[in-house]
Amino acid sequence: MQYLYGSAEAAVVTRQNWDALVDHVGAKVRQRPADSVILADGATLQAPRYVPCGGKPFAAVFDVDETVLLNYGFESWQAAGGAYSPERWSEWERTGAADVAPTPGAKAALDALRGMGVTVIFNTNRHAGNAAATAQAIEGAGLGPAEHGTTLFLQGDDDTGGHKDARRARIASRYCVLALGGDQLGDISDLFNAIDDVRDRRAAIGSPAIVGNWGEGWFLFPNPVYGPSIKGGMDDVFPADKRWAPGGATAEAANG
Repeated sequence: MQYLYGSAEAAVVTRQNWDALVDHVGAKVRQRPADSVILADGATLQAPRYVPCGGKPFAAVFDVDETVLLNYGFESWQAAGGAYSPERWSEWERTGAADVAPTPGAKAALDALRGMGVTVIFNTNRHAGNAAATAQAIEGAGLGPAEHGTTLFLQGDDDTGGHKDARRARIASRYCVLALGGDQLGDISDLFNAIDDVRDRRAAIGSPAIVGNWGEGWFLFPNPVYGPSIKGGMDDVFPADKRWAPGGATAEAANG
């Protein structure tokens, strides 16, 4: 919580991401790419294919929470001891529009994209039943417009639950998507979240076929607070052959 919501370091990383994203999109606007950055149906991380752009208008697609908005209200409540539940989060979606702020650099970046003629689209797992309140939060933070079904897509817009690929496919059928931005790998492709093993998931982002997309169409923003990235025990996170202990003690002794 201290890092994401309070530190200058997180603000720098976030601003760097926004600046790089705007630079990338600007280059693609000047020289239209053949393909969108959205994976086509049937693609894999080892054999990616992308939705063709054709003559479709340009767009950039973003997650909302901890990507364009910082949820100060909800997370301050959690930091003080409040326990997350789907019901509490839904209440936050409905009532917390005034207690958010743009992530550092987000407003300037989204304004710059729109100034290039790029449509800004939000694809979030906030629920469709709270569409009006979500639009209010985005627009109240100065990041809109956000119009449900046009520039705002939500969980419940289809029957795939929290999966976002169907919504991305719908967007890519209308637009040449030049950038995807989010704080979780599922904001890029559901293929990542289908990988359960911590080490396999970490390795997947370095697949030779896709590794060049990071910072070149696919952008991840820092979020050490929640999500599928925060899992794994000692054996998952720290390789057995990379353990150390002071004084020559065995790693097993050092680890209890």
